Amino acid sequence: MFENLTDKLGNVFKGLTKRGALSESDVENALKEVRTALLEADVALSVVREFIEKVKARAVGEEVLRSVTPGQQVIKIVNDVLTEVLGSTESELLIDHAPPAVILLVGLQGSGKTTTAGKLAFHLKSKKRKKVMLASLDIYRPAAREQLRILGEQAEVLVLPEIDGESPEKITKRAMAASKVQAIDVLILDTAGRTTLDTAMMSEAKEVFKLSNPSETLLVADAMTGQDAVQTAKAFSELIKVSGVVLTRSDGDARGGAALSMRSVTGCPIKFVGISEKIDGLEPFYPDRAAGRILDMGDVVSLVEKAAETIAEEDAAQMMKRMSQGSFDMNDMLKQIGQLKKMGGLGGIMSMLPGIGKLQKQMAANNFNDKAISKQEAIIHSMTQKERVNVSLLNASRRKRIASGSGTAVSDVNRLVKQQQDMARMMKKMGKMGGLGGFKNMMSSLGGSSPNPGLGDGENSVMDANKMAELQKMMGGNMPNLGNMANRFGGMGLPGLGGKPSKKRR
Repeated sequence: MFENLTDKLGNVFKGLTKRGALSESDVENALKEVRTALLEADVALSVVREFIEKVKARAVGEEVLRSVTPGQQVIKIVNDVLTEVLGSTESELLIDHAPPAVILLVGLQGSGKTTTAGKLAFHLKSKKRKKVMLASLDIYRPAAREQLRILGEQAEVLVLPEIDGESPEKITKRAMAASKVQAIDVLILDTAGRTTLDTAMMSEAKEVFKLSNPSETLLVADAMTGQDAVQTAKAFSELIKVSGVVLTRSDGDARGGAALSMRSVTGCPIKFVGISEKIDGLEPFYPDRAAGRILDMGDVVSLVEKAAETIAEEDAAQMMKRMSQGSFDMNDMLKQIGQLKKMGGLGGIMSMLPGIGKLQKQMAANNFNDKAISKQEAIIHSMTQKERVNVSLLNASRRKRIASGSGTAVSDVNRLVKQQQDMARMMKKMGKMGGLGGFKNMMSSLGGSSPNPGLGDGENSVMDANKMAELQKMMGGNMPNLGNMANRFGGMGLPGLGGKPSKKRR
């Protein structure tokens, strides 16, 4: 969602960090470019003006201009103001009180309310251990109730049975009564939407709000609609007490302006963002982490949390043991591919790493993406168990059979085998050099590290072209630049890079 904005701001700050000292005119010129970048990202004009004024008030001062690292100081100020604009505190749902807690979802038709209802139910059940019931108040869209029923089955939560001819108000009363009888912790009401705001829709939402007295009233808005989403939020917040916003389709071609404008214009915190169409594709919104992603400072905290959720502790321990022994066969590679996919694939992980913007472009240029990883997975699945353990068995005829079985070319099989062999040699070197610590040192010598990774440190945030080529040669061809990744991951428990997750989760 913030990719274009990140690129534009990165170019602005790159010029600042290269200067040893800054003048007031340097800061003002940079802020003009920041203003342009925000407007192009579809941020509301009033929000842009307020943002620039806050940054300028803090950045144009002797303490910053004469600082040892003035460029970094300006970036820090922008980061702080961004966090304030997005909402300075974490936005938790207020549902821990006498049940049932009611969550009312409102918004325009097509914004993703029903899908969000299913995702939210899954989130509350799996992460918060709540007993959840879904109820559809949409009596106008024929498929609405059926869609919610299917989502309820996927999330494994209760769904209020349908009764034809009931009004939204009657359904609300029946849902409230049923949730009390069945000891439901959280009742999620999915209201009807319209293509545009109208009197009937708003009065219906207002009546349901009075009857249900919700703990949370969440406005579901499509991030791709830009400033239209902001105007919708403003209209709803003026009629009923909206307590938070859910932005959907943040994985689409949105420019990020709605997210930056929503909090400031309406005063409503963004509580969740939809990151995919899957039932688990809903994430809590953390303003400080979002600001870090916008400024290419990464979101390592979310990455560690995701690793802890997807990688079992015993699996990480077993992998570390094999790595320390210098063992790495095709089965190990297959496990790592599976762990990578569980964590959201390359795109999901890369978006959380500091200073990774350039690396993503390098990977795209080398055609190294999730499709390439799936191709590798298919090749390994086409091998026998003996071939996976001992790739030296792979003669020409076997490689041809594997290529045919996986729908790839023999050259793809050859490339993967070379990759595995190079990685196995690297694991043996790591074992001789003292395990993970030696591996990190070796990778650091290739990629180096900067004192402030991702904080506008220009070319030093990733390896230069020569070092990348050196690592690609070691890794067997079209591999991404992993030097700084290994150095920054340290012991976070990520697949193949050591450490153990903090908790045992599956």
